[in-house]
Amino acid sequence: MSRRLAREVAFTALFQIDIGRCGVRQALLRSLEGSSFSSEEEQFINNLVTKTVEHQDHLDQIIKKHLVKWELERISAVDRNLLRLALYEILFCVDIPYAVSINEALELAKKFGSTEEAVGFINGVLDRAVGEAFGRKT
Repeated sequence: MSRRLAREVAFTALFQIDIGRCGVRQALLRSLEGSSFSSEEEQFINNLVTKTVEHQDHLDQIIKKHLVKWELERISAVDRNLLRLALYEILFCVDIPYAVSINEALELAKKFGSTEEAVGFINGVLDRAVGEAFGRKT
């Protein structure tokens, strides 16, 4: 399985939940439609989405804390959901090195980011969050 592709599917579901105001189950069904993931791969995607949504308030507080001259509500929905997904992985998926989670978020930002500056913006927020959480820089 390509975890990058799985993260992309998870991101599209999170985006639908945030913007489309649809439920987790509906967003997952739409995002997985037409795909040929194994049940294990679908479970990975399901976990990313459901757990990110479950921890969203906590993740949003961390994002807010590490924004510089920005408000969470002003961040594009793409960037906001990429930050949420990456922070969930960094803080709760102990089997995934945080550097991998950051790199994957940056690759997704290159593909889906709202502006050319999105990659640097996301990297900066995640770098500050990791620095605080783990007492070091990425």
